[in-house]
Amino acid sequence: MTKYHPNERYPAGDYPNQNPGGDGLPLYSAANRELENTELVLWYTFGHNHIPRPEDWPVMPTSCIEFSLKPDGFFDANPAMDMPPSAAKKTCCD
Repeated sequence: MTKYHPNERYPAGDYPNQNPGGDGLPLYSAANRELENTELVLWYTFGHNHIPRPEDWPVMPTSCIEFSLKPDGFFDANPAMDMPPSAAKKTCCD
């Protein structure tokens, strides 16, 4: 995770194929900028390994990768607990 900077858009640097190395995340994190009370960037890296099957030839089917963020300890309790009941809806018990 790094502090947001508009020029830091790519984790491998701007031109990774024409670069001797050291740009991107190594350079961004070496700046050691304060992370509290600021906009952050979460650099998520994923990989996919594909072991070919006969069914994958000549066209490989779609492979899906999912990612989700879920809060943990963001609230002291569920914020919906003190919501007033809806006047527009009735339950099966009414």
